[in-house]
Amino acid sequence: MEKTHYIGLLVLATTLVACHGPRKTANTSSRAETAAQQEQTLHIGDNSEVSLDWAGTYRGLLPCADCPGIRTVLTLRTDRTYLLQRRYLERGEDAFTYEGSFTWDPTGSYIILSEESGGGKFLVGENRLFQLDGDGQRITGELADLFILTKMDHQVRDIYWQLVEINGQSLEGIKLNREPYLRLNTEDRRAEANGGCNGMGGSYELDEEHHRLKFSQLISTKMACENMEIEQQLADVLQLTDSYAVSDDTLQLFRARMAPLAKFRAIYVKD
Repeated sequence: MEKTHYIGLLVLATTLVACHGPRKTANTSSRAETAAQQEQTLHIGDNSEVSLDWAGTYRGLLPCADCPGIRTVLTLRTDRTYLLQRRYLERGEDAFTYEGSFTWDPTGSYIILSEESGGGKFLVGENRLFQLDGDGQRITGELADLFILTKMDHQVRDIYWQLVEINGQSLEGIKLNREPYLRLNTEDRRAEANGGCNGMGGSYELDEEHHRLKFSQLISTKMACENMEIEQQLADVLQLTDSYAVSDDTLQLFRARMAPLAKFRAIYVKD
């Protein structure tokens, strides 16, 4: 009888431990998860990725071992893709363009470019990017201030705008004698352009506050080339334009805010 009573107590004690044991473990796990979540929330709220308006275009002249410098422009988009443009000074007019995606480091302090451009790491600051070394560390020494890219405003003037679409037609694959482009020069307030053959020039009136733009007194050279229709279309577009829009690295020209007459892509590394 005593032996049976002892076995019953042992079973009861084991049952109580089994019931209460997991409950205690679950509470401990829940508290640990809550603490981790709180710590992560505090951390996320105090880094460059969350706190800064980092999307935009950054420009600078980075050091070069065997040339006067590398004109560099890096555009970061909110979808975590980038456009990188580089031109090595005194090595011709060729610009190297790369597109890819980027990730943030675990602390949300710097970005890491994908391998399309050979990789690269940049610490993200207030309106500035600081190029880092291969280990993700700030570059120090006398040249440290040269490894900085500065954020640009959405400007129209003094930028080489490459024509990529006109009257809804893409220029991809169309053979032209010269690259078609548009540039609005601040110094003499003159517009210069090319439709693939002849150079064009004239005056312009720009109202950046209301996004108004007009061209006048346009003249051009008279050479004969292939695909002259593109050049004629561009000349007509410039005559019709009365407004514009800039988004990311794209300039669009409009007439009465209807469908875009022409689209251009910014090539920041051109002189």
